[in-house]
Amino acid sequence: MQQESPIKRRRSTRIYVGDVPIGDGAPITVQSMTNTRTTDVEATVQQIKSLEKVGADLVRVSVPTMDAAEAFKLIKQQVSIPLIADIHFDYRIALKVAEYGVDCLRINPGNIGREDRIQAVVDCARDKNIPIRIGVNGGSLEKDIQQKYGEPTPQALVESAMRHVDILDKMNFDQFKVSVKASDVFLAVDSYRLLAKQIDQPLHLGITEAGGARAGAVKSAIGLGLLLSEGIGDTLRVSLAADPVEEIKVGFDILKSLRIRSRGINFIACPTCSRQEFDVIGTVNELEQRLEDVLTPMDVSIIGCVVNGPGEAEASQLGLAGGNKKSAFYEDGKRQKERFDNHDLVNQLEAKIRAKASILDESNRIDVTPVDK
Repeated sequence: MQQESPIKRRRSTRIYVGDVPIGDGAPITVQSMTNTRTTDVEATVQQIKSLEKVGADLVRVSVPTMDAAEAFKLIKQQVSIPLIADIHFDYRIALKVAEYGVDCLRINPGNIGREDRIQAVVDCARDKNIPIRIGVNGGSLEKDIQQKYGEPTPQALVESAMRHVDILDKMNFDQFKVSVKASDVFLAVDSYRLLAKQIDQPLHLGITEAGGARAGAVKSAIGLGLLLSEGIGDTLRVSLAADPVEEIKVGFDILKSLRIRSRGINFIACPTCSRQEFDVIGTVNELEQRLEDVLTPMDVSIIGCVVNGPGEAEASQLGLAGGNKKSAFYEDGKRQKERFDNHDLVNQLEAKIRAKASILDESNRIDVTPVDK
């Protein structure tokens, strides 16, 4: 059974992206970004819905042109998950998507021109209760900051972030979150640590441009894991050169590993050895694919032999310990009389897991919505 996390989270202010709370102890949200062309409304809507299906709390959509802004209007009408518009330089696009119901603006105030333009965006955001995300990236620092520091450093990233924060402070706008992303794990981690001491607003975590599915997941797990273990972070994105759906899965796996937030099934599985009595790898992979729609938090152990199997099963809600031809089945830590045929484990386990999820949802009234409302 999942234990309570020992992590004490950094105190921060609260903002809302749509009806999703961020900061001030709210559940850490997991988000991704569409990689379809925003002007392809059908493809973008389909991708957003696929992200929502695997548990995404928020989705960011790039809106680089006015044509994309018009497409955003149609996209917003067809989905229910809160949408963040990613905008650079053109303040008019920010005003347009605000008119169309955007839930958050990812826009750096200092990059959109004259003060009156910044004021127009801030006034609009205030009027419509739209928060802003200040997003600093180690690969796109302002030229004067690059010249000052010579290379991206934690101090450089935080100075850039505070430049934008100061603009919002002067305009008496405090509904914002900040990110200081970098592709280097140590640069990102040290930047967030430094920023966390300087502001009270929520922090959006990410190791930007982390790489492909495997290497990017490892880098993100290390970088985000370090920060989250120190209580830093209120929302996150795992940036992978892969299907955005994988970003959501990895994000929740990181939170689950730190006992911060449990969503879906936590499979406890052995790496296999010559003692295994059934195909553990194939069984787990097949179950993960079949059960993506199950959002109920649950520990399920699948161990290929009787050496470690019983011990893991006794600490799980459902467990399997491999045996010759048939394997022992455990529920709530107790071995059941029923044994499973090793040639049909996937079907048998899927049925048991779905039944258990239904019982847990009903008896405990578990909220499997994206975040606590």
